[in-house]
Amino acid sequence: MKPVIGVFFGGNSVEHEVSVISGLQALNNLNKDKYDAVAVYMTRAGEFYAGEAASRIEEYADLPALLKKCERVLPVPANGRADLVYYPPKVLGKKIYATIDAALPVVHGTNVEDGALQGYFRTLGIPFAGCDVLASAAGMDKAVMKTLFCAAGLPVLDAIRVSEAAWRADPDAVLAEAAEKLPMPVIVKPVDLGSSVGITIAREEGALRAALDEAFLFSDAALVEKALVDPREINCAVLGNADEARASECEEPVSGGDILSYEDKYVSGGKGGKGMSGAKRLIPAPIAPELREKIRAYAVSAFAALGCEGVARVDFLLDGDEVFVNEINTIPGSLAFYLFEPDGMKYPELLDELIRLALARERRRARRSTSIDTGILKNYKGGSKLRK
Repeated sequence: MKPVIGVFFGGNSVEHEVSVISGLQALNNLNKDKYDAVAVYMTRAGEFYAGEAASRIEEYADLPALLKKCERVLPVPANGRADLVYYPPKVLGKKIYATIDAALPVVHGTNVEDGALQGYFRTLGIPFAGCDVLASAAGMDKAVMKTLFCAAGLPVLDAIRVSEAAWRADPDAVLAEAAEKLPMPVIVKPVDLGSSVGITIAREEGALRAALDEAFLFSDAALVEKALVDPREINCAVLGNADEARASECEEPVSGGDILSYEDKYVSGGKGGKGMSGAKRLIPAPIAPELREKIRAYAVSAFAALGCEGVARVDFLLDGDEVFVNEINTIPGSLAFYLFEPDGMKYPELLDELIRLALARERRRARRSTSIDTGILKNYKGGSKLRK
């Protein structure tokens, strides 16, 4: 029998719609001769739905109608696999919609890409593709990510982290710290968001106030970072694990303004359900060969610094010939498959590798002991309180 892969997408994130596009791209590119695939759509309320209709992009124009065509399911552990059981349980007939051997999460943003969904799969005990819990969480928090990059000796731009609580309590103190440490202009980002949502460039104090208020609509912390004047953005993806990782070709996205916006990424060039693969870009990036190799090496180092697995995209900023690591995307839009195509790797082959890496990681985990025989409960005769 062919392995059954559950492709999970959606979730409670501002990048919900983008995840649907990326998820269905992956679903449609899985090798049908090697795998059976199940589309599992996650609503913003955290409900799981499966069904044939969930695999068709046109159905998502009317979500209430889509859900009526699908079955609500609940993943339940099943000896290293997961049963997608009907929920509420059916009184008569089949109790299980499908049983999956591994999960392929194609999700973006908070509550899903940030380790939350990965932790759920880990609790269920089923293999899942991509970064594990810690790397997923670190890759979503821009401040933590930057700290780990610094520790690995990677070049990053100066920044300060601002909590919403500190901003509300004493905005003048926050502005004073920013003025002391960061020259204008600065760029303000929600600390745990992607797809350029909530990001603003501020060139004076009034604009910085407004930018922080904007960022706190989406997150409880913000990153205020030195902004480069007319930088170039270069991206490079990495595929592999701690033992071996390979860098992709480099790309230069085409921006319609000061920053690469959500519209640049997903709207202006992403019509027809193409997502990030349809955005405007130059591949290969028009940079010198020496700079290309430096960026590819930095990308692999950034991947290793966070302990990533699977595929991730590392975004860089160029200030002349000076390179800065901007951020990492642990589940990039369209899984960055288009960055590996110039080297001859097609999307189905990329997905094959992600699944192979997921199963290999699960085999390594299976060799570890998760219990010790202490006899505490067997011999315990005290009351309800334990002394540590």
